[in-house]
Amino acid sequence: MSVVELDSFLGVSRSFSGKRWRPRGGDDRAALALSQRLGVAEIVGRVMASRGVSLEQAESFLAPTLREMLPDPASFKDMDNAVQRFARAVERGETIAILGDYDVDGATSAALLRRFVAAIGGTSTIYIPDRKREGYGPNEAALLKLKEQGAGLVVTVDCGITAHAPLAAAARAGIDVIVIDHHVGEPKLPDAVAVVNPNRLDESGDHTMLAAVGVAFLLAVGVNRALRERGWYAARPEPNLFDWLDLVALGTICDVVPLTGVNRALVTQGLKVMRRRGNVGLAALADVAGVDERLDVYHAGFVLGPRVNAGGRVGESELGARLLSCDDPLEARALAQRLDAFNRERRDIEAAVLAEAIAMIDGLATPHGGIVLAAKDGWHAGVIGIVAGRLRERYNRPACVVAFEGDVGKGSGRSTPGVALGPAIIAARQAGLLLSGGGHAMAAGFTVARGGVDALRDFLEAHLQLPQDGAALQPELGIDGILSPMAATIQMAETVERLGPFGTGNSEPRFALPCVRLLHVEPVRDQHLRLVLGDPAGGARTKAMLFRAEENGLGAALMAARGGTVHVAGKLRVNRWQGREEPQLLVDDAAAV
Repeated sequence: MSVVELDSFLGVSRSFSGKRWRPRGGDDRAALALSQRLGVAEIVGRVMASRGVSLEQAESFLAPTLREMLPDPASFKDMDNAVQRFARAVERGETIAILGDYDVDGATSAALLRRFVAAIGGTSTIYIPDRKREGYGPNEAALLKLKEQGAGLVVTVDCGITAHAPLAAAARAGIDVIVIDHHVGEPKLPDAVAVVNPNRLDESGDHTMLAAVGVAFLLAVGVNRALRERGWYAARPEPNLFDWLDLVALGTICDVVPLTGVNRALVTQGLKVMRRRGNVGLAALADVAGVDERLDVYHAGFVLGPRVNAGGRVGESELGARLLSCDDPLEARALAQRLDAFNRERRDIEAAVLAEAIAMIDGLATPHGGIVLAAKDGWHAGVIGIVAGRLRERYNRPACVVAFEGDVGKGSGRSTPGVALGPAIIAARQAGLLLSGGGHAMAAGFTVARGGVDALRDFLEAHLQLPQDGAALQPELGIDGILSPMAATIQMAETVERLGPFGTGNSEPRFALPCVRLLHVEPVRDQHLRLVLGDPAGGARTKAMLFRAEENGLGAALMAARGGTVHVAGKLRVNRWQGREEPQLLVDDAAAV
């Protein structure tokens, strides 16, 4: 057996989809102690141990509460200034303009503050810059327009931390601006009344994982407390801020920030609110998307989120924020249908751009290095972020995609764990290689002049110290442990479910079922495979599904192996359908025995 095989789980050095199976680390003694303390299967203790959960954290990990985890808003720099100015605007009857990014984090942040202002008796308006005409974040023309329309205060959400020139112009024009953001900042802060951002360089660093919607929620908590202390609620009801945690959960999940710490509590509690379907816009979107089951992280991230995003990508930027702040069922239904149509259009455009980008990369005369970068005229700027994410998955390395129009290209990048792309993009801008740029560890956006792509690639390769040997970046699949079909029960699936919510920083457990027989393999709707896996000793069976079976050759390999014996890796979930519950394995990969 080779060294590679010794380091591989079940000896799988190359699966049907070309991945090496890698055991996820975990201390055996810690795993046993956790399973005994919690009274759960040892494999569950192993999962928790591999994610760094200590005995002291175990109970709160399984049942995270905001009472224990929500930080005091006043602990953030500039929050007191933001709270006082916001509260004063409400008391004076000023119109508060909320200027947000066009993605889900921006839309949920804007909708949350819009709902909060309405609930406390204030007046607000939402402005989402048009992606194509105005680009990302605040611009001088938009800020001046909002002032002309009567806004006394502008709050930027999910943007603004690097908008030095527009905010300086706003200050000269006498416009008060509060910046609520989470993207990586620079030593010099923009000119504003307050800049609240857990990723300011002078912040404590305790809550860098927060999405912008989490920061916006903390602003609402702070303003609510200030108004209570001032007697604002003596003549009016005080809102229940927890009613809007569904928006916080949606934005946090879709922005792919780590689901650790306070984010874990925000999403856990927010999903409970989301399942009540109290937000008229979200309920309409779920109905249009055909979701009639219990909403979870998957639905937020892969069903609702892409539709909210679609307006900003290929349609009208403000549609997502409008939908999420809408209370009229008829209007919400119409908005949801428009977003659903835009999402279908987005998928078609994305598929075409992705195919061209893959052909371009695979056709290079020399192998790509540590980063994948594709650029072309005519690509739709609204889908380049998604395409970058697909390229990252395909090539297992950071990826950037640039869409050129004239002499300027709009770029978007997605990174791999441990490679902080956003700060590198900021460094490239500071080095004069970019016209603009910023982001956070896992995602970044930028604009680059024509002719500057090669220099940008070289800079990122050197700055990020990425390995140049493509073989060193073979895709890997982390495995938490072994399950047999007999152990893949509804009780086990429910126990695993308690370890959620899953996402960045708390990946969903993946188990290997070794030497199982493919008793049944059936195509479903030409895209998926329905399987039945049998215990090699006979008797026990497990139902399984492989989605998007046409990708990476896995579906074809499983069809060819029908009746044979293979190793299968996937995630054990509770399949809830028409009032029934049963365990089901969602297949991620398979390998020859």
